[in-house]
This record gives sequence, C-alpha cells and structure tokens, in this order.
Amino acid sequence: MTYENLDAKLVNSLLSNGRASLRSLGDELDVSVTTVSNHLRDLEDEGVIRGYTPIVDYDKLGYDVTAVLQLKVEGSALPDVTEKLRQEKQMVSVYEVTGDYDVIAIGKFTDTDGMNEQIKSILTDADIRESNTSVVLNPVTENEQFDLDLNEE
Repeated sequence: MTYENLDAKLVNSLLSNGRASLRSLGDELDVSVTTVSNHLRDLEDEGVIRGYTPIVDYDKLGYDVTAVLQLKVEGSALPDVTEKLRQEKQMVSVYEVTGDYDVIAIGKFTDTDGMNEQIKSILTDADIRESNTSVVLNPVTENEQFDLDLNEE
C-alpha cells in the first residue's frame, strides 16, 4: 500500500466532512484505521489541522451586518493594535497587509448601531492614524476552504 498524498487526501476528506469517523476515513482512503489515526495525530501535532469547528452562518443568527475596517497604524504599535482587534468579540478576521493600509479587520454585527459603537471604540486608540470602513452589501462567498492539490502523476 502506498501512502503518497495520504495527508492531502486526508485533509480533503475532512474538508468534505469534518465529522467523519476514523473508520469511514480509512474506508474512503483505503488504509487502516490505525494509519488514519497516526496521520491525523501528526497533522494535528504539526498544526496543519488546528481543530474541528462548525461553520456558522452568522446571518441566520442575526449578525447580518458585516464591516470591513482598513486601518493605518503607527509602525511600532502594529502588534498591539492587531492583538486588540483579535480580542474584539465580533472581529472574525484580522490581517496585517501591504498597501495603503496596515490592517484589515472584518467584523460581524447584529445592527449598524452596534457596529458603529464598536468601531468608534476601536478608533479611540491613539495609534490608529487613519481608518476606512466599508459595509458589505452582499457576501458572495465566505468561509470557503479548498481541496489541496494532489501531486499525482
């Protein structure tokens, strides 16, 4: 039995069904449950797989306002600002970026008043020099993951 691309195949299977049992994964990949378990443990230990969580549709839970914040930050304060944003409850993504802005943060809110209040609170930080906020009109795609390429010849 060859295990070429087994880790990628295992990741792809879990992307399709994160709740799959070790037995069903073994059957699908034509390997033993022990092999699946060992490879899965290695992927977790290496940080490739960091957990198993549901994909939540925040819109259906009332968080139907999405805001994209672009921030210019004092250079030395960048780690502090990104850490504060990361700790904000409703910020679902925070990125350090290149370009005109230093940080892009994406937040989910129940209404524009709540969004406005939280953004104003964030902008009181003296290390934020400039900001631009956009409200998402229509999320075309969110939280998408993609299958890994398999190097099969």
